[in-house]
Amino acid sequence: MAEPRVAGLLLAAGGGRRYGMPKALVELDGRLFVESSAAVLREGGCAPVVVVLGARADDVRATADLAGYTVVDNPQWTTGMGSSLRVGLDALSESEFEAVAVLPVDVPGVTPAAVRRVLGHASPGALVRATYAELPGHPVLIGREHFSGVYASATGDVGARDYLRSHEVTGVDCSDIATGVDVDRPADLPGRAGA
Repeated sequence: MAEPRVAGLLLAAGGGRRYGMPKALVELDGRLFVESSAAVLREGGCAPVVVVLGARADDVRATADLAGYTVVDNPQWTTGMGSSLRVGLDALSESEFEAVAVLPVDVPGVTPAAVRRVLGHASPGALVRATYAELPGHPVLIGREHFSGVYASATGDVGARDYLRSHEVTGVDCSDIATGVDVDRPADLPGRAGA
């Protein structure tokens, strides 16, 4: 039996207000967040991988190496993550796959191994998320049967959060192979003071 096909969806449209710049353009270990995060999804087994841009999208396209990814713009990026999630799901609507793994651009501690572990639970009815020290994190795996519900509930800056809260979600511990810490400010970067 063939493994379920899982698409990847990287949410990289935000302006990074608290950070002071779009986090897609933040560099860590010689790579932009948008490049390394997209690669994590692909190396973790996702295909295709859609990257949703918004703030300074032209700069991201000019600076980042996103060859091999489907890059789409969210013209409503200022309204929050929900609109980016909808744009990404729209971009995947013609593809044949059982589930999508969603990753925000600002969690550089997520590894391909964590993505693969979560993808091991893929099915059309899946609602799965990585956990770190029992706390919910990313990636989040959404089976095709949940797309319409997630799409309808994705408003403002909550993304799929409200939908996940109202449904049973399987947690998959990835604490041994990744960290789920998100980067909100420069001090949150690994190796920086306060990290």
